[in-house]
Amino acid sequence: MTFSQLTANTGTRVDLPGRYGRIAALAVTPQSWQATVLLVPGFTGSKEDFAPILDRLGAAGFRVLAIDLPGQLDSPGPGDESLYWPTPLGQVLAEVIEDIRGDEPLVLLGHSYGGLVARSAVLAGARVAGLTLLCSGPAAFVSGQRLAALRVAEPVLRAEGLEAAYSYREALTVALRGEQDLDLTAFRRRRFLGSTEAGYLGMGAALQGQPDLTKELAAKQVPVQVVSGADDDAWPHEAQAAMARQLGTELAIVPDSAHSPAVENPAGLLDVLLPQWSAWLE
Repeated sequence: MTFSQLTANTGTRVDLPGRYGRIAALAVTPQSWQATVLLVPGFTGSKEDFAPILDRLGAAGFRVLAIDLPGQLDSPGPGDESLYWPTPLGQVLAEVIEDIRGDEPLVLLGHSYGGLVARSAVLAGARVAGLTLLCSGPAAFVSGQRLAALRVAEPVLRAEGLEAAYSYREALTVALRGEQDLDLTAFRRRRFLGSTEAGYLGMGAALQGQPDLTKELAAKQVPVQVVSGADDDAWPHEAQAAMARQLGTELAIVPDSAHSPAVENPAGLLDVLLPQWSAWLE
């Protein structure tokens, strides 16, 4: 079976309160649950990036909320690029967590850029039972195709707008991965053009300039899990492994996946996530 952001699920579209307006989310709420899981997407991502694991997490006894960050797809965002760096977005996320957590524990997962934001939420005082950093690194990109693409895309976006930047991104995707499913391509187009230009520029700048805050996170003494796809091409495994060691853990690898294990190998990802989350909740 092939999984994607369009994978069928029982998630209900809900709106959470946010500093800049609604925080759009997909929610799965079982009859009873042991904890809430909040899933945070990465740069150019959205709540749909977690579609293949939503129902599986609900069946495992979790209330699940997958969100769009401010400026992504169905969540409005500010016009100030600087407000899309991890620290200000982390403050927004910490407020969301305070609103939704209730009396039960909350586990926070951040994917890619969402990991930098989730880390900042914990640094801002978010009360979580544990933090999973999925395919996320300690700081800005230092090399690789993604960094090169950001440097090319920024002037295109500033000079020619979202449509031109989307065309550049899709051409790069086809060059790297071949032709894509038409429905998925239509979704990606709607998502890219429905998100804010300021958000892309602010997050893109952060991916080129974000400092390493691993030491500060370690000082919070919050349980952390560091997970990566076996063929992740964003942050090098060496950087993720070094970050994990600083945080008192080891890098866990999801086989048969790259930068998006939730859609590339959802079962393998849950095999890694669920035992650790259960241990945190004992």
